[in-house]
Amino acid sequence: MRASIVVAGIAAGCLAIGWALSQTMQGPVSDKPLTEKWAPSKWGADDKAGSANHTKNPANVKRALAVVKQFKVITIGKYYHREMPAFGARGWQLTIPGTPTGGPFGKNALVYHDELVTTEIGQIGTQFDGPGHIGVNTSKGVFMYNGRMAFDSYEHGAGGRVLGMGPLGVEHPGELGFVCRGVVLDAVAYRKSQGKLAPSEEMLPIPKKAGDPGIVTADDVKGMVKAQGLEEIQAGDCVFLHTGQGNSWSNDNYKTMTADQRKAARDLFAVGEPGFGVSACHYMSSRDIALTGGDTSANDAQPGGEEDDYAVPCHTESQTRYGLWNIENIDTKSLVSAGVKEFAFIWAPLRMVGATGSPGNPIAIY
Repeated sequence: MRASIVVAGIAAGCLAIGWALSQTMQGPVSDKPLTEKWAPSKWGADDKAGSANHTKNPANVKRALAVVKQFKVITIGKYYHREMPAFGARGWQLTIPGTPTGGPFGKNALVYHDELVTTEIGQIGTQFDGPGHIGVNTSKGVFMYNGRMAFDSYEHGAGGRVLGMGPLGVEHPGELGFVCRGVVLDAVAYRKSQGKLAPSEEMLPIPKKAGDPGIVTADDVKGMVKAQGLEEIQAGDCVFLHTGQGNSWSNDNYKTMTADQRKAARDLFAVGEPGFGVSACHYMSSRDIALTGGDTSANDAQPGGEEDDYAVPCHTESQTRYGLWNIENIDTKSLVSAGVKEFAFIWAPLRMVGATGSPGNPIAIY
């Protein structure tokens, strides 16, 4: 055996020991999950599915289907395309290898096409945040849903390469899926009714500081439920926020948008977004809902929020703390344009073993 290989092996072993001794990452540290005892969750110490467990309750499914009156369907996932908005360096690249990929075969001269997609598949376009997506850097390591530590959870392959999130994989909520009473809260109409948005405006402003109208608070959620004549938010419901920002690449326009228009949507996406303030997420957690959703990239108000110096706090306060999952970049415009306030939401994450999230095209029946 060559000496360089021996040295490399010793170095790798020392590095592994170092990680084992200290799993805390460099940068901000918060021990809130430890001091406030975020684990075990209400679903039990062994749970891996979080709020998807609500689907196991037949009463929740019955309530969801009971709101269907017109028996009409809208698919509310966005188009997946190379020019769609995406967070940071994420992207979507689809190619057709072979053109055609294979054939012709047989007397019928069959040919076929495949596609090759390169993307952050669980965190692009319409995306579901699963148990392995969001954690908190604590003094004991990276704390994930139900007290699991990220570095202890990883599934490792050859050479120590991480092949998945193990018990935090999205397949666990995917095994249950979501059938829930969906409500869409029209924050644009609500702000107009308050005189905080001009009649011609279609989007809440991107918030810069606490108190800006682009931040939807707990009181706003309660106010919209009342203004829209909806029944109270209940356990097992799925709550969606329409901020109007998703209109910039809504399904009714996207395929006919020019490259410049799509770039403008991406540029807007990069500035920030209106969305839920942390008080709204605390309120919805207290109502024991099954899912939050909306028409933006996070559904958290940013860069300004109700409290200073927090990074999308609904993600940690809802997902990591309670296993209350979140689905982003939903085409809420299609619901609002159809006058839909309440619907049956039906969808399941893909069973991608070890993935952090899932793409998808949910169905709204009303």
